[in-house]
Amino acid sequence: MVHYLPKNENVPLAFDGSILGSEYNIPCQFIWPDDEKPCLEAPELVIPTIDVGALLCGCEPLAASKAAKAVNEACKKHGFFMVVNHGVDSGLIVRAHRHMDVFFGMQLSKKQKAVRKVGESYGYAGSFVGRFSSKLPWKETLSFRFRPDIPNIVQQYMVNRMGKDFQDFGRIYQEYCEAMNKLSLQLMELLGISLGLDQAYFKDFFQENDSILRLNHYPPCQKPNSTLGTGPHSDPTSLTILHQDQVGGLQVFSDEKWHYIAPIPGAFVVNIGDTFMNGIYKSCLHRAVVNDRSVRRSLAFFVSPKMDKAVTPAACLVNAANPRRYPDFTWASLLEFTQRHYRADMKTLDAFSKWVQQQESSKEVIVP
Repeated sequence: MVHYLPKNENVPLAFDGSILGSEYNIPCQFIWPDDEKPCLEAPELVIPTIDVGALLCGCEPLAASKAAKAVNEACKKHGFFMVVNHGVDSGLIVRAHRHMDVFFGMQLSKKQKAVRKVGESYGYAGSFVGRFSSKLPWKETLSFRFRPDIPNIVQQYMVNRMGKDFQDFGRIYQEYCEAMNKLSLQLMELLGISLGLDQAYFKDFFQENDSILRLNHYPPCQKPNSTLGTGPHSDPTSLTILHQDQVGGLQVFSDEKWHYIAPIPGAFVVNIGDTFMNGIYKSCLHRAVVNDRSVRRSLAFFVSPKMDKAVTPAACLVNAANPRRYPDFTWASLLEFTQRHYRADMKTLDAFSKWVQQQESSKEVIVP
């Protein structure tokens, strides 16, 4: 159901996909401009598939070298690759998807007990209503903050917001985050090798991290050509590890056109985020499309640095051919910028850099 403000009948207060999914006339706030509407028939983007299990054990150096080369080529072009044989329990992945149906199948009033507060990146959000008033995404999300140094942070969050009945629910996503954290550190080793750095360079940097797990629920839409599940953007975080169901819907902008990435059972799609961009690797534009038949679900783990840790490029990667493009910053400041001041898109870091410079200028004290 869409509830309306009394002064403006066109501004929705809440998104209820269980009702909107069968409505043919969707509210205008969900209709995207003609030049941004989706092309549902897109060519497939062929990305490398990396066998993580054979990589970093040290027993197959040739496999690691080939994988690093494939990742290097993909990340220079569009920043996307796929991983298999990653060691994440398949049963855990199944449970994580199944419990999404438990939460998103509840009445809206119950889901809103975990509603995301203004300026936060954690909690329940129905189409990000409240943050934005136009080009709303056709989805609802539940996001968790994850820090490896805080035991049971995800489980405690769910119990605090939803009650003791959600203790097992929170435990499943706590375990999922821990599995993603382990995998992300392995991938950071691979990325270090791919850039000619020490294998432990990025792993050590991200050993302490402040990351986000987001559950995405995309209801069916009777006008899938008019709206988007997630609008075009690049991730402001460092690395995204995505598990999508078999419905599909992920599209990536490469070679001046949109491509889709076909889901592979058990595989994770990995992409570079803005905080990892270094002038060599790309944080690429991507989006999610919806359909008029099936619910689509995905689990996105956004790897991010520790909040107060300075993000700066490796000195050996900076040279005349690859100069510094962005000032040093912290993840806390970029997160604040995207949650309070800017809607993440393809120019987030450029806009953020200007904002940082403005903030610094405003701090300067002019002594007469």
